[in-house]
Amino acid sequence: MRRFPDPIQNLVSSFSRLPGVGPKTALRYVYSLLKQSKTDVEMMGVALQRLHQEIRICPNCFTYTEMEICDICQDQSRDHETICVIEESRDIATIEATDEYNGYYHVLGGVLNPLDGITPDTLRIRELIKKIQNDSRVKEILLALSPTIQGETTMMYLTKQLEPLNVRVTRLARGLPIGATLEYADEITLGDAIKERKASKS
Repeated sequence: MRRFPDPIQNLVSSFSRLPGVGPKTALRYVYSLLKQSKTDVEMMGVALQRLHQEIRICPNCFTYTEMEICDICQDQSRDHETICVIEESRDIATIEATDEYNGYYHVLGGVLNPLDGITPDTLRIRELIKKIQNDSRVKEILLALSPTIQGETTMMYLTKQLEPLNVRVTRLARGLPIGATLEYADEITLGDAIKERKASKS
C-alpha cells in the first residue's frame, strides 16, 4: 500500500485491528469519515471515548454494562432456576430477541481453542461452577454456544465439569433453518433435525 499522510495511515492501521477489516476496507472507512462533517466525526470520537470510560463488566454474568450490575441480573422477575451459558456478550441480544428465554446468563468469554491459547483457565468456567454452588435455586444450565468444533468441544467439557453439581445440563436444539432445502443440508444438521423432530400440527 502506498504511503498516505500520517493521520490517514494511523487510522487505517487502527481500523485494520478490528475483526474482518483488512487494509482496503479500513481505507474506505477513513475516506468515508473524511467526507463526514467535523461535528459528526467529533461525536464519533466522543462516543469511542465514552465506550471505555463508562462501560464495565457485570460482576455477576460478565456482560458489558454501564451500571454496577447489569439490568438483567438486577431483574428479580426472571427465572432463577436457569442460567444460559454464552460465548460473548453480544449473544445476549440474539437470545433476548426470541422472547423464549427468561433466565439469567453467564458469559464464558470465548470457547476452547488451544491453538489460540484459549484453555479452560482462560475462560470463566470456575466462576460458573462457583455461581452454581452458591445458589441452590439453579436447576438448569443451558449451553448456548455455536455448533462449531470449538463450541462442541467446549460444551462437552462443560457437561463433564458440571456433572457433580446436580444440575440439568441442556443445549440448544439444532435443525434445518426456515427456507433451507435438504439437498444442501449437511449430515450433522439433518441428523439433529431428525432427532429433534416434533409432531406436525394442522
